[in-house]
Amino acid sequence: MQPKPSPEQITDLSRLKAFTNPLRMQLYRLLYAAGTATASQLAEQVDQAPSLVSYHLRKLAEHGFVAGATGDSTDGRERWWQVASEEGWGFRDSDFRQTPEGAAVLGAVTRSIMDSRTALHRTYLDQAGAWGEEWSDAAFNSEYLFALTPSELAEMNGELMELSRRWRERGKAAEAAGETDGRERVAVHMYGFPFRP
Repeated sequence: MQPKPSPEQITDLSRLKAFTNPLRMQLYRLLYAAGTATASQLAEQVDQAPSLVSYHLRKLAEHGFVAGATGDSTDGRERWWQVASEEGWGFRDSDFRQTPEGAAVLGAVTRSIMDSRTALHRTYLDQAGAWGEEWSDAAFNSEYLFALTPSELAEMNGELMELSRRWRERGKAAEAAGETDGRERVAVHMYGFPFRP
């Protein structure tokens, strides 16, 4: 049995720094959802100049987060992009907290991720009525409170990653089979962290 693919773990500070720019985080997310896109297509979505978007895509490529892709263009001058890995990437706080610079970058990136996810959810909330009852009834926003050890929380994370991977593969297989009616991109955000009441 083959090992399950998992997100690449970033341990190099310069790679993590690539995501201290919020536009890069936004471009990465859009590209992940689209599969492939050009700088011009992404520029329209983020309301920025194609040259600026192209610059940031090249920076992401330098750090191995995006790569060139084949596209449907008839214009050979257009460059198509895709994320380098469908499994995405992750990082451990402990790999960066030892130095003041590492802690600052870690804080900037994690806050940027949270801001990006919050903005995405707020957009949905603002537009929920336009999605119709079927989608608004299916959407969820839940919080669960548990009493766990660090190893149990890590185990839960692994199980949730496997569950997410299974649903992602199911959606990809359906799209590949042409089953696209009623299918939309869906964001699922879950967080697990300790707190004291």
